[in-house]
Amino acid sequence: MAAELHSDLAIRPVPRDIRPVGGAHHNHDDRRHKHSRSSYSEASPLTSRNNSLNFRPAKRAMPSPDKTIAVINASGRQAASLIRVATAVGYHVRAQMRNREGIVAKEVATNPNVTVLIGELYTKDNPKEHVDVSRNGPISGIGVNHRLISDLFRGAQLAFINTTFYGDEQKIGEALADAAKKAGIQHYVYSSMPDHNAYNKDWPSLPLWSSKHKVEEYVRKVGLPATFVYTGIYNNNFTSLPYPLFCTEMQPDGSWVWQAPFHPDVKLPWLDAEHDVGPAVLQIFKDGVKRWGGGKRIALAYEMLSPREACQLFSRGVGRPVRYIHGPIKIEVKIPEGYREQLEALEKLFSLGHDDPTKQPPYFGDADLERSCPTDALELWEGPRGLEEYAREVFPLEEQANGLTWMLPDDGGNAHRNGNGTNPPPYSINGYITTLEHVTLDSDGEDDDDGQDDGLVMRGLKRDDEEWLA
Repeated sequence: MAAELHSDLAIRPVPRDIRPVGGAHHNHDDRRHKHSRSSYSEASPLTSRNNSLNFRPAKRAMPSPDKTIAVINASGRQAASLIRVATAVGYHVRAQMRNREGIVAKEVATNPNVTVLIGELYTKDNPKEHVDVSRNGPISGIGVNHRLISDLFRGAQLAFINTTFYGDEQKIGEALADAAKKAGIQHYVYSSMPDHNAYNKDWPSLPLWSSKHKVEEYVRKVGLPATFVYTGIYNNNFTSLPYPLFCTEMQPDGSWVWQAPFHPDVKLPWLDAEHDVGPAVLQIFKDGVKRWGGGKRIALAYEMLSPREACQLFSRGVGRPVRYIHGPIKIEVKIPEGYREQLEALEKLFSLGHDDPTKQPPYFGDADLERSCPTDALELWEGPRGLEEYAREVFPLEEQANGLTWMLPDDGGNAHRNGNGTNPPPYSINGYITTLEHVTLDSDGEDDDDGQDDGLVMRGLKRDDEEWLA
């Protein structure tokens, strides 16, 4: 992505008088603490950056890890993050992807330490028949690609599995677990989420999360040596384009408004998926099942922020006012039916109690798991990218990659025009330019010749719609 961006971004430098907002892990006296895994004493010269020129440890051989990691949906944010860091230190990856389209898919496919397996995890009885494969639950005519799944684990010792709602997610998740068990996978890390109804019968289930919950239960049932990670809200979800739930809508004065059903003062878990999932999951593999196995659940979230606090940090990062509105989710672009069902259930779940913050369910369903944020995550990775840093350093780049120009000094704050101010506004999915006109993609991401209109309408560079929540 960086090669396509201009270098003249007017990105606001971090103010020197900023104090942390809402993050439970911030140390108020600003003292640096030694990493829990450091082999150096507090008196070691290596604890001081100033002494690094005077003392250097002896060089030692660093053998490459002789292990292969099986990964699915490899161009999603979570999987791509792991692939970047794991291959950088010598792991090999067997990566399933739907196709090679898009910047991230090409990055993964050209990585010399990655073996790419192209294909869907589901099958169709009639490939020419239009079927909405995003709907929740079993789908007539849709099966599981057992051959591809079996091939995925060949020669692998480790697995990071993040299923999505394309195809029957529960059946695909179960087939993956069975194949991993048969292949003798030594450590199976599954990216799960809660079924809120399992914690409280008065809470509705979120379809896309409850499917993951059922897969988690099956992984436990078959006895895989497993760890389950629960990821917080992605910093990377924010966009000033009309993308449901995390649209920061630009106002005439250049400020932004974020409208969502979360109570303004209830803290939520946050995570920079592209920056922080990979290092955390890699450390889980390094520590092994003795440390994180036995079906342990880990909340991957590095900040606990209420929507108001999130807007404050985002505002400081971009140097513009950002205001939160407690309200319904706006859906202004066409989305897969399965994702629409998820948004409707999410709005219902997090509107419980309305103005009473004590009645909003925990994001992870389990209050104890939520209280572990960010302690457990920091045990794995102590260099997270917070929301303010993301807003200051990354968000403007992703917005410019979408064709927006608000971050340029001569733009005047207009987010919805391109560089010359004359063409229709470009829209995006997770950072790749598209235009909402003329071309319809069905829920498979294929050209919809019969004119049905249940998928995204988009044109241009894109990340496949499968990768929205991955």
